[in-house]
Amino acid sequence: GIRKRAQGGSVVRAFLEDGTFAVRAVTRDTSKPAAQKLKEAGAEVVAADLDNRQTFLVTNFWEHFSKDKEVAQGKLIADVSKSLGVKHVVFSGLEDVKKLTGGELEVLHFDGKGEVEVYFRSIGVPMTSVRLPGYFENLLTFFRPKKAEDGTYNLGFPIGDVPLDGLSVADLGPIVVSILKSPSEYAGKDIGLSSGKLKVEEYAAILSKVTGKTFKDAKLSPEVYENMGFPGAKELANMFRFYITKKPDRDVKLTLKLNPKAKSFQQWAEENKDVFANL
Repeated sequence: GIRKRAQGGSVVRAFLEDGTFAVRAVTRDTSKPAAQKLKEAGAEVVAADLDNRQTFLVTNFWEHFSKDKEVAQGKLIADVSKSLGVKHVVFSGLEDVKKLTGGELEVLHFDGKGEVEVYFRSIGVPMTSVRLPGYFENLLTFFRPKKAEDGTYNLGFPIGDVPLDGLSVADLGPIVVSILKSPSEYAGKDIGLSSGKLKVEEYAAILSKVTGKTFKDAKLSPEVYENMGFPGAKELANMFRFYITKKPDRDVKLTLKLNPKAKSFQQWAEENKDVFANL
């Protein structure tokens, strides 16, 4: 099971390029251009809905902001995997923050996936959980740098001086292929992914060097971030509090073993400098 369209697309493309496995891509809408492109590339594309018990598909908290619905959908994936006798599932999971912190923090889009990880194992489905950091691509969308009045650009990650893991979502696909090729080595494990750990000021310095613009750490606190008023602000503030206090395990060495071509942030920034030119 893979969460989010970006992750799923990366994994399907890697399977098609590798050629070891036959690929069936399951989507809510087979008429969308992305689905048609996968079909043209050689994937079997089928329609399904996670609320239908005959289906096996992805979960995405941000689609509905409901932990309960994400858990229900994740358990359905596990149940269908069990009934089909699936030999090895790679699930895009995360830590159960509420459990790890004794209830001090609640991060719904983490906690639900953590519950699903436990459920997979409780019913005996061989499963590897890949726990992703933030995508570098988030800097082009949700965490797009904000332009200040002085013409500089602020990076709004409320994490202080704690290094922040990252990975290009495009590099996930080959990682999943590597895991599925070695089930005896990885089934039953939780794998924290990252191609590098940088402080916010280091991300800013790289972007400044690559683009010629000036990027800075906005130096936001989780408290300020939580009160910014957009949907999910508290959810994300608690995620950063978790990063600060617990420093979840993300293994750069293992990530690069699974995908030796996984890009560093500098490599990714250089590949995308033209996009930043249009901020």
